[in-house]
Amino acid sequence: MTDSAVVSPQPQPQPPSSPDAAPFGDSPALDALQAFVERHPRLFVLTGAGISTDSGIPGYRDRNGAWMRSPPIQYREFLDSDHARRRYWARSMLGWPVVGRARPNASHHALARLGAATRIGRLVTQNVDGLHQRAGSTDVIELHGGIGGVTCLDCGAHHARAAIQRILEVDNPELLGAEAEPAADGDAHLEWRALDTFRVPVCPACGGLLKPAVVFFGENVPRERVAAAARSLEDADGMLVVGSSLMVYSGYRFCVWANDQRKPIVAINLGHTRADSLLTLKVEASCGQTLAALAARLGLAPRDAHGSLHV
Repeated sequence: MTDSAVVSPQPQPQPPSSPDAAPFGDSPALDALQAFVERHPRLFVLTGAGISTDSGIPGYRDRNGAWMRSPPIQYREFLDSDHARRRYWARSMLGWPVVGRARPNASHHALARLGAATRIGRLVTQNVDGLHQRAGSTDVIELHGGIGGVTCLDCGAHHARAAIQRILEVDNPELLGAEAEPAADGDAHLEWRALDTFRVPVCPACGGLLKPAVVFFGENVPRERVAAAARSLEDADGMLVVGSSLMVYSGYRFCVWANDQRKPIVAINLGHTRADSLLTLKVEASCGQTLAALAARLGLAPRDAHGSLHV
């Protein structure tokens, strides 16, 4: 690697994501992060669920990388089991509105500004919420697809997830208002209930089997998507991981490949990552706080209508 030291900031007296936490702008870890970005102008950026938690979308794992609740549905289970599909769509009916209402946060906006200023190269996200694009990022690979779409596995038709939501609510009024804790990627923790009468949506075009346009656990990421991301990594001179524990191999492999290519890797993440031993620098702090402070240092802080900086 071109950088030899692995640096982590000392624990803060308060969690960095707390509204009352001390400003991060003068942190030694931020000094090191800024120096890294300035030395490596063609960064390959990989983001995960931790970047969207400030938008109200829960993550999958705790700070140790363990599942916070039961693991999500597996691909084969969705295809093979009527009951699994009823359970999935019932949870999605209650959880998807959280994603539908979500707005980009400081992390998404900071990365969009960094991209517009050509401070980073390709942005690859493991998230399916579409918030990077809504923040203004234009060169994005959605490794795991996008939750805003639904695909028919029989005829190949594509439908907007919002349109399928309307069908779900009309066909299953008994679930409207049901208590369910939001979960990652438009899921929800629905208390057990009999779902034998739940009506799974079918393709409006052919009546076929619908599946969200996302890569389920146990499903392969499309090869062309992986290949495009791999080419971008080859062209990069460093890698920045934001908000990911990298416990899923589809994201972790890019760190392995970057290490094999002797490219330095930096991570901004609260808690353990699978790639900790490969990191040149780890900033264990809030993604939004860190990226906003970094953008400000680089002269990329957002401005209001009067031209005043907002940091």
